[in-house]
Amino acid sequence: SSGINAEWPLRPGKEHIYKEKHVGGVTLKDVESQLWVTEFAKFLKKSGKLSLPKWHDIAKTATFKELPPQDQDWYYIRAAALLRRVYLRQGVGCGALRKIYGGRINRGSAPSHHKPASASVIRTALRGLEEMKLITKHPDGGRMITTAGRRDADRIASQVMSSRS
Repeated sequence: SSGINAEWPLRPGKEHIYKEKHVGGVTLKDVESQLWVTEFAKFLKKSGKLSLPKWHDIAKTATFKELPPQDQDWYYIRAAALLRRVYLRQGVGCGALRKIYGGRINRGSAPSHHKPASASVIRTALRGLEEMKLITKHPDGGRMITTAGRRDADRIASQVMSSRS
């Protein structure tokens, strides 16, 4: 089956796992990314451990953006999305995350080009997640998720799964 169905938080193609048998618990990979990111952002905001930078209300997320984000909780959402990326790909660094969150710059009548996202936003969010002991530096460079970070991520994923089913 494909698309959205009765078991919507499941990724397409994963329905058979839960209908037949499922060994172990629900992980971050089993739920829709948007649902997980919004729930984890709420968790980060409620915990109060992620400190917001002074400039979070005036900063743009990239040089090619014209305006700063309109959502007041954008920093928590970005931090949750970064934690998800680190969970899925251990050893990812700030440069690779800049490419992932980058986009197309409008150059008028000239052809568009890809521009990376703001390194300051990504770097400070990663540092905040490190202070919360959710991620740590990878020995080969980049960041990796800690056991506490994996536990919190999977706990939120199971909450998303149980609330949506």
